[in-house]
Amino acid sequence: MAFNPHGFLRPVVLQPMTAADDALVRAVCPGVGLRHERDTAAYDPLWGPLVAVRTGYARDPALRHGGSSGGAISALLSYLLESGKVDYVLHIGASLREPLVNEIKLSTNRAEVLANAGSRYAPSAPLTAIDALLARPGRFAFVGKPCDVAALRKYAAHNPQVGEKVPYMLSFMCAGVPSMKGTEAILQRFEVQPAEVRSFAYRGNGWPGMTRVETHAGAVHETDYATSWGTVLNRHLQARCKICPDGIGEFADVVCADAWYGKDGYPDFAEQEGRSLVLSRTGAGERLLDEAVAAGYLAVAPLAVAEIRKMQPYQENRKQMVLARVLALRVMGRPAPAYRRLRLQRTAWMGGLKANAKNFLGMVKRLALNRQPSGM
Repeated sequence: MAFNPHGFLRPVVLQPMTAADDALVRAVCPGVGLRHERDTAAYDPLWGPLVAVRTGYARDPALRHGGSSGGAISALLSYLLESGKVDYVLHIGASLREPLVNEIKLSTNRAEVLANAGSRYAPSAPLTAIDALLARPGRFAFVGKPCDVAALRKYAAHNPQVGEKVPYMLSFMCAGVPSMKGTEAILQRFEVQPAEVRSFAYRGNGWPGMTRVETHAGAVHETDYATSWGTVLNRHLQARCKICPDGIGEFADVVCADAWYGKDGYPDFAEQEGRSLVLSRTGAGERLLDEAVAAGYLAVAPLAVAEIRKMQPYQENRKQMVLARVLALRVMGRPAPAYRRLRLQRTAWMGGLKANAKNFLGMVKRLALNRQPSGM
């Protein structure tokens, strides 16, 4: 993988691909398409497969404070490691050599989980070493973006080692991947050059937590989440993410997100004690949550499904509008992903004709003006 001129990670072909290689890529790439292999009675059109819905937080104060939202994923990972259910965790964190860049991390204890906790709003590719990790001893939990989990779940159908070596797949709700140019734009606001950066935290150490840059000279620059995400990073989102129906981690065992408190129907980003939205999607995920709660790693409370939309209105709108955007691609003769059994016709109906027509026409206009190629 390498960064393209637009600041997104893209695969680089190092040697000729065989027909079998090409077929495998097309079979497992979530960008080509997504499909639930079987229907489930617990499938919610907006929120996907649901075994149970909760809010919660890590009982370990350091994990709750250091992780995103309430530190629920960090708590689950600590439980998995300390109970011996997995030998390590495959996830991402900031590179020690290039603090603006994400890299693969293999965490084997709570301290390493905590060191790599917190959101990383920049491109990442946690599956680039998956075959090497499947070949080595030990079982591991995987944490990735919804598309990463979907890819690994699809790969499991082609490589039985995935099922043997990866007993748990965890994810988080994702609003899209910002380009590295988004990170650079934050640095420009601080008048800091990339070479000056010693550490860059997008979030964490509170909820939602501050975006914090420390330089080698000892200077510290901070801005709040509403500013960093709401006015900078989200202007650099990958175009491909805007036609993704799965910002909610439908293929994970457990998915977590910010359980925002709301004001007038809009999330409140004021700093407060962290709280996670916690959705179990499989039997394995539900058992994991029950065990982690019983062992004292996680505190949870039940939540009605109808409350999710108040905490995650962006995800609700996104799934309601994605079919219109994909149809626009097809009408304009562009390649378009194939989505099956995601209830997109139902969610489009829920979104209303006016809003979907606006999204359809907006996508057609952008394609006609060739405004979308940088992140596709």
